[in-house]
Amino acid sequence: MSAPATVCPRCAHPAVENVFTSPVPGAWDVLQCRQCFYMWRTCEPARRTRRDSYPDRFTMTRADIEGAIEVPAVPPLREPTG
Repeated sequence: MSAPATVCPRCAHPAVENVFTSPVPGAWDVLQCRQCFYMWRTCEPARRTRRDSYPDRFTMTRADIEGAIEVPAVPPLREPTG
């Protein structure tokens, strides 16, 4: 497994937190950015885990985050069928 990210792949914020570790030692960690809340597993490909490989069209700046119109709401749960 590669070294953990030192900055968020999406917004380059330096505060990245380990929120979960695999029950299999050394398999993966789940990391989360404290600014944009992006989450990823350390075992994912570089295009999801490394700032220099993250797709430009999905990167964010602090201004993008602060200027966001709204955070999408989570829709209500559907009633079970059948």
